Amino acid sequence: MKVDVLAIAAHPDDIEMTCAGTVLSLVNQGRTVAGVDLTRGELGTRGTPEIRLQEAAEGARLMQLAARENMGFRDGFFRNDEEHQMALIPIIRQYRPQIVLTNAPDDRHPDHGRAAQLVVEACFYAGLRMIETVGKDGQPQEAHRPAYIYHFIQDRSLQPDFVVDVSPYWAGKLAAIKAYQSQFFNPNSTEPASYISGEPFMKFLEARTREHGHRIGVEFGEGFITKRMLGVKDLFQLI
Repeated sequence: MKVDVLAIAAHPDDIEMTCAGTVLSLVNQGRTVAGVDLTRGELGTRGTPEIRLQEAAEGARLMQLAARENMGFRDGFFRNDEEHQMALIPIIRQYRPQIVLTNAPDDRHPDHGRAAQLVVEACFYAGLRMIETVGKDGQPQEAHRPAYIYHFIQDRSLQPDFVVDVSPYWAGKLAAIKAYQSQFFNPNSTEPASYISGEPFMKFLEARTREHGHRIGVEFGEGFITKRMLGVKDLFQLI
Protein backbone atom coordinates (compact mmCIF):
# COMPACT_ATOMS: atom_id res chain seq x y z
CA MET A 1 0.00 0.00 0.00
CA LYS A 2 1.40 3.37 -1.04
CA VAL A 3 0.35 6.38 1.01
CA ASP A 4 0.97 10.11 0.69
CA VAL A 5 1.95 10.63 4.33
CA LEU A 6 3.33 8.26 6.98
CA ALA A 7 3.20 9.30 10.64
CA ILE A 8 5.78 7.43 12.75
CA ALA A 9 5.77 7.95 16.51
CA ALA A 10 7.40 6.44 19.58
CA HIS A 11 4.19 5.59 21.45
CA PRO A 12 0.53 4.93 20.78
CA ASP A 13 -1.26 8.30 21.35
CA ASP A 14 1.73 10.44 20.22
CA ILE A 15 0.14 10.92 16.79
CA GLU A 16 -3.23 11.82 18.29
CA MET A 17 -1.78 14.39 20.69
CA THR A 18 0.39 16.15 18.14
CA CYS A 19 -0.84 15.91 14.57
CA ALA A 20 -4.32 14.38 14.51
CA GLY A 21 -5.74 17.64 13.18
CA THR A 22 -3.22 17.69 10.36
CA VAL A 23 -3.99 14.05 9.55
CA LEU A 24 -7.71 14.79 9.38
CA SER A 25 -7.02 17.82 7.20
CA LEU A 26 -4.95 15.72 4.82
CA VAL A 27 -7.61 13.02 4.61
CA ASN A 28 -10.23 15.70 3.92
CA GLN A 29 -8.07 16.82 0.98
CA GLY A 30 -8.11 13.30 -0.43
CA ARG A 31 -4.64 12.31 0.79
CA THR A 32 -3.88 8.89 2.22
CA VAL A 33 -2.21 8.69 5.63
CA ALA A 34 -0.92 5.67 7.55
CA GLY A 35 0.47 5.45 11.07
CA VAL A 36 3.29 3.47 12.69
CA ASP A 37 3.79 3.25 16.46
CA LEU A 38 7.30 2.12 17.37
CA THR A 39 6.41 0.70 20.81
CA ARG A 40 3.33 -0.57 22.63
CA GLY A 41 3.85 1.94 25.44
CA GLU A 42 4.27 -0.87 27.92
CA LEU A 43 6.14 1.29 30.44
CA GLY A 44 3.20 3.65 30.80
CA THR A 45 1.87 4.18 34.33
CA ARG A 46 -1.70 3.35 33.31
CA GLY A 47 -3.36 0.77 31.11
CA THR A 48 -1.77 -2.28 29.50
CA PRO A 49 -0.15 -2.87 26.11
CA GLU A 50 -3.25 -4.80 25.03
CA ILE A 51 -5.57 -1.95 26.02
CA ARG A 52 -3.37 0.60 24.27
CA LEU A 53 -3.41 -1.43 21.07
CA GLN A 54 -7.21 -1.38 21.18
CA GLU A 55 -7.19 2.35 21.84
CA ALA A 56 -4.73 2.88 18.97
CA ALA A 57 -7.10 1.04 16.65
CA GLU A 58 -9.92 3.35 17.70
CA GLY A 59 -7.67 6.38 17.26
CA ALA A 60 -6.80 5.17 13.77
CA ARG A 61 -10.50 4.82 12.95
CA LEU A 62 -11.28 8.32 14.19
CA MET A 63 -8.34 9.82 12.26
CA GLN A 64 -9.37 7.80 9.18
CA LEU A 65 -5.92 6.28 8.77
CA ALA A 66 -5.50 3.96 5.79
CA ALA A 67 -3.47 1.61 8.03
CA ARG A 68 -1.75 1.53 11.41
CA GLU A 69 1.05 -0.77 12.53
CA ASN A 70 3.03 -1.33 15.70
CA MET A 71 6.72 -2.22 15.46
CA GLY A 72 6.85 -3.81 18.92
CA PHE A 73 10.12 -2.09 19.84
CA ARG A 74 10.90 -2.03 23.58
CA ASP A 75 9.38 1.02 25.21
CA GLY A 76 12.16 3.07 26.78
CA PHE A 77 14.94 0.81 25.50
CA PHE A 78 14.79 0.86 21.69
CA ARG A 79 17.84 2.38 20.08
CA ASN A 80 18.82 4.19 16.92
CA ASP A 81 21.04 1.38 15.70
CA GLU A 82 21.36 -0.96 12.73
CA GLU A 83 18.90 -3.50 14.14
CA HIS A 84 16.08 -0.98 14.56
CA GLN A 85 16.86 0.87 11.33
CA MET A 86 16.75 -2.39 9.38
CA ALA A 87 13.38 -3.18 10.96
CA LEU A 88 11.95 0.22 9.99
CA ILE A 89 13.33 0.49 6.45
CA PRO A 90 10.97 -2.18 5.03
CA ILE A 91 7.99 -0.30 6.48
CA ILE A 92 9.08 2.94 4.81
CA ARG A 93 9.59 1.09 1.54
CA GLN A 94 6.23 -0.63 1.92
CA TYR A 95 4.25 2.60 2.25
CA ARG A 96 6.50 4.77 0.03
CA PRO A 97 5.31 8.11 1.50
CA GLN A 98 6.27 11.48 0.11
CA ILE A 99 6.04 13.01 3.59
CA VAL A 100 6.93 11.53 6.99
CA LEU A 101 5.69 13.06 10.25
CA THR A 102 7.57 12.07 13.40
CA ASN A 103 8.49 13.02 16.95
CA ALA A 104 10.24 16.20 17.99
CA PRO A 105 14.06 16.05 17.93
CA ASP A 106 14.12 17.08 21.61
CA ASP A 107 11.37 16.50 24.17
CA ARG A 108 10.59 15.63 27.78
CA HIS A 109 10.41 11.88 27.09
CA PRO A 110 13.79 10.50 25.95
CA ASP A 111 12.03 8.12 23.54
CA HIS A 112 10.75 11.04 21.46
CA GLY A 113 14.13 12.48 20.51
CA ARG A 114 15.54 8.99 19.96
CA ALA A 115 12.60 8.07 17.74
CA ALA A 116 13.07 11.25 15.72
CA GLN A 117 16.71 10.42 14.97
CA LEU A 118 15.89 6.78 14.22
CA VAL A 119 13.21 7.82 11.72
CA VAL A 120 15.44 10.42 10.05
CA GLU A 121 18.26 7.92 9.51
CA ALA A 122 15.97 5.04 8.49
CA CYS A 123 14.32 7.31 5.89
CA PHE A 124 17.73 8.15 4.44
CA TYR A 125 18.94 4.55 4.35
CA ALA A 126 15.62 3.42 2.84
CA GLY A 127 16.70 5.33 -0.27
CA LEU A 128 19.92 3.36 -0.72
CA ARG A 129 19.37 0.56 -3.22
CA MET A 130 22.39 -1.37 -1.97
CA ILE A 131 20.52 -2.02 1.28
CA GLU A 132 18.39 -5.01 0.39
CA THR A 133 15.08 -5.74 2.11
CA VAL A 134 12.07 -7.90 1.42
CA GLY A 135 8.42 -7.00 1.96
CA LYS A 136 5.74 -8.91 3.82
CA ASP A 137 5.05 -10.82 0.60
CA GLY A 138 8.63 -12.07 0.56
CA GLN A 139 9.49 -10.06 -2.54
CA PRO A 140 12.50 -7.72 -2.83
CA GLN A 141 11.64 -4.09 -2.17
CA GLU A 142 12.62 -1.06 -4.21
CA ALA A 143 14.55 1.72 -2.52
CA HIS A 144 12.46 4.71 -1.49
CA ARG A 145 13.38 7.92 0.33
CA PRO A 146 10.60 10.28 1.52
CA ALA A 147 11.00 13.79 0.15
CA TYR A 148 10.15 15.56 3.42
CA ILE A 149 10.38 14.82 7.14
CA TYR A 150 8.47 17.08 9.53
CA HIS A 151 8.74 16.85 13.32
CA PHE A 152 5.60 17.52 15.33
CA ILE A 153 5.81 19.39 18.62
CA GLN A 154 4.72 17.58 21.76
CA ASP A 155 5.57 18.49 25.37
CA ARG A 156 8.33 21.08 25.19
CA SER A 157 7.52 24.52 23.84
CA LEU A 158 9.67 24.39 20.72
CA GLN A 159 9.65 27.04 18.00
CA PRO A 160 7.70 25.74 14.99
CA ASP A 161 8.98 26.39 11.48
CA PHE A 162 5.42 26.28 10.17
CA VAL A 163 1.92 25.80 11.52
CA VAL A 164 -1.00 23.94 9.95
CA ASP A 165 -4.47 25.44 10.42
CA VAL A 166 -6.53 22.66 12.01
CA SER A 167 -9.41 24.80 13.24
CA PRO A 168 -12.11 22.72 11.48
CA TYR A 169 -10.63 19.53 12.92
CA TRP A 170 -10.21 20.37 16.61
CA ALA A 171 -13.24 18.33 17.65
CA GLY A 172 -11.97 15.36 15.64
CA LYS A 173 -8.50 15.68 17.17
CA LEU A 174 -9.98 15.80 20.67
CA ALA A 175 -12.10 12.72 19.99
CA ALA A 176 -8.99 10.83 18.81
CA ILE A 177 -7.10 11.80 21.97
CA LYS A 178 -10.00 10.70 24.16
CA ALA A 179 -9.93 7.28 22.49
CA TYR A 180 -7.12 6.58 24.98
CA GLN A 181 -9.37 6.35 28.03
CA SER A 182 -6.68 4.50 29.95
CA GLN A 183 -4.18 7.34 29.51
CA PHE A 184 -5.91 10.70 29.66
CA PHE A 185 -8.31 12.39 32.07
CA ASN A 186 -10.97 9.92 33.13
CA PRO A 187 -12.75 10.74 36.41
CA ASN A 188 -13.90 7.12 36.68
CA SER A 189 -10.42 5.63 36.56
CA THR A 190 -8.98 4.06 39.69
CA GLU A 191 -5.44 3.74 38.28
CA PRO A 192 -2.47 5.75 39.61
CA ALA A 193 -2.15 9.33 38.45
CA SER A 194 0.37 10.04 35.70
CA TYR A 195 1.87 13.08 34.03
CA ILE A 196 -0.83 13.06 31.33
CA SER A 197 -3.84 11.70 33.24
CA GLY A 198 -5.09 14.89 34.88
CA GLU A 199 -7.55 17.43 33.54
CA PRO A 200 -4.83 20.15 33.49
CA PHE A 201 -2.93 18.19 30.85
CA MET A 202 -5.99 18.15 28.59
CA LYS A 203 -6.24 21.91 29.05
CA PHE A 204 -2.55 22.17 28.17
CA LEU A 205 -3.10 20.28 24.91
CA GLU A 206 -5.90 22.67 23.97
CA ALA A 207 -3.83 25.69 25.00
CA ARG A 208 -0.86 24.50 22.91
CA THR A 209 -3.08 24.01 19.84
CA ARG A 210 -4.68 27.42 20.40
CA GLU A 211 -1.24 29.03 20.83
CA HIS A 212 0.01 27.61 17.53
CA GLY A 213 -3.19 28.70 15.85
CA HIS A 214 -2.82 32.18 17.28
CA ARG A 215 0.61 32.47 15.67
CA ILE A 216 -0.96 32.29 12.21
CA GLY A 217 -4.20 34.09 12.99
CA VAL A 218 -6.53 31.07 13.30
CA GLU A 219 -8.23 29.38 16.23
CA PHE A 220 -6.34 26.07 16.30
CA GLY A 221 -3.00 25.06 14.78
CA GLU A 222 -0.39 22.32 14.91
CA GLY A 223 3.26 23.30 14.69
CA PHE A 224 6.05 21.41 12.95
CA ILE A 225 9.84 21.62 12.76
CA THR A 226 11.84 20.96 9.61
CA LYS A 227 15.55 21.01 8.79
CA ARG A 228 14.80 21.91 5.17
CA MET A 229 14.29 25.43 3.90
CA LEU A 230 10.63 25.99 3.12
CA GLY A 231 9.57 27.74 -0.07
CA VAL A 232 6.44 28.73 -1.93
CA LYS A 233 5.72 29.59 -5.56
CA ASP A 234 2.98 32.01 -4.65
CA LEU A 235 3.14 34.51 -1.77
CA PHE A 236 -0.64 34.27 -1.46
CA GLN A 237 -0.25 30.66 -0.32
CA LEU A 238 1.01 32.04 3.00
CA ILE A 239 -1.48 32.79 5.78
